Amino acid sequence: MVLKSKGGSVQNIFSHLADLCAKSKTMIVGVFAALIALFPFSAMAQVEPMAGQAVDRQTGFQLSVTPIMDSIVAFHDGILMWIITIIVIFVTILLAYIIVRYNKRANPIASKTTHNVLIEVIWTVVPIIILIVIAVPSFGVLADQQTIPDGERKYLGSNVFSFGEVDMPAPELTIKATGVQWSWDYDYVDYEGADFSSFMLSDEERLAQKPNEPRLLAVDYSLVVPVDTTVRVQVTAADVIHAFAVPSFGIKIDAVPGRLNETWFNVRKTGIYYGQCSELCGKDHAFMPISVRVVTKDEFAAWLAKFQSDGIEAAAEMLPPIS
Repeated sequence: MVLKSKGGSVQNIFSHLADLCAKSKTMIVGVFAALIALFPFSAMAQVEPMAGQAVDRQTGFQLSVTPIMDSIVAFHDGILMWIITIIVIFVTILLAYIIVRYNKRANPIASKTTHNVLIEVIWTVVPIIILIVIAVPSFGVLADQQTIPDGERKYLGSNVFSFGEVDMPAPELTIKATGVQWSWDYDYVDYEGADFSSFMLSDEERLAQKPNEPRLLAVDYSLVVPVDTTVRVQVTAADVIHAFAVPSFGIKIDAVPGRLNETWFNVRKTGIYYGQCSELCGKDHAFMPISVRVVTKDEFAAWLAKFQSDGIEAAAEMLPPIS
């Protein structure tokens, strides 16, 4: 049975399309070539990323400030992007060649070939090799994220093909982060009475209190940690599943009610770094930011002492405003 359309049979439509491809083969090849040629320039046209938050028109990662994020960036930019770029270029060229070479006009008598052993072996073996190349370093990157430092184990850092070359001290600070609809509760578990809740500032509150911080990411009280210090983060939730994620740190872990998950980070640069809940958790999921203020060790000691003696509001006033 032949399906009919307003302009004739379906077969006729495909025949007209094939003729059009044959007549326009120069244009097709030119378009594909232009896209391939412009790829590096479009990549270079990206805006410069920054640490702590995303910027307009950014397509890559935020700048890394931890060994975990170093390994993620090296794995993505040094392995995955090269592999996928080569695959896309190869498939694009192959598709353009097939459109031009094997349309009805250029190739009126179709081949009756049903299989080719060599090609079938190649398209089976090559993807396996590609997956192995991807899998081997990815296991190390994942293990670094899941393994809390003990002072002896070495971490990959920017060299994902090493067996570990970055020394990392054992945690000096443990923080429990509890997700609540729709805020975060923080508890410095080694210090008596050092716990507080962190809420997103409304537009009016942000303009009045913290005008230099980004909308939807500024909070009333930031989590404060010392620089160059390994911090263990215990993550849980009080109601539904949330997720604790800070892109510049390379951490993202589920907060599950009744379960205590762990992650860690060691930040090498002072500043303020933002994240968000990354698990759909209800109507205000989009308004549950994470703000981490990284200060010097002396500043942290003074902040913590003030926190324990006079409360979180007095401690927050000690820190210089973000410029």
